[in-house]
Amino acid sequence: MADQSTQSISVNATPAAVMAVIADFGAYPEWAGSVKSAVVTVEGINGRAQQVAFRIDAGAIRDEYELAYTWDGDRAVSWNLVKGQMQKAQRGSYALAATADGTEVTYSLTVDLAIPMLGMLKRKAEKVIMDTALKELKKRAEQCPEGDRG
Repeated sequence: MADQSTQSISVNATPAAVMAVIADFGAYPEWAGSVKSAVVTVEGINGRAQQVAFRIDAGAIRDEYELAYTWDGDRAVSWNLVKGQMQKAQRGSYALAATADGTEVTYSLTVDLAIPMLGMLKRKAEKVIMDTALKELKKRAEQCPEGDRG
């Protein structure tokens, strides 16, 4: 598998509020620009999704894939690719840490594509994906009061 990319952002919301946004897959098309649909295919025993099918359209990149999730309360969530069209593998995580001003969110991502891509271009694409995801997550978490999701 390829190298892992990691980025962080500060969010002016509690870890629980940030995790609530992350866990609300049905709302992703409302705030995550490239996500056209996110459907929970397997419910978890704790009320959070165990598997989710995504359809994305990010201009030049269109894909349909399914991810399996592992939750660690309001502190972390990780995922792995179950199946995909353009991806051979995907491993990612969000780690949340409470701060004086809210939450530090660290996003880690490794993607292995089914089609060959130069390492430099792949890292640039991962950076753009991560930048966008973190900024959109921050905006959504700071806009939505914790009790007003969805």
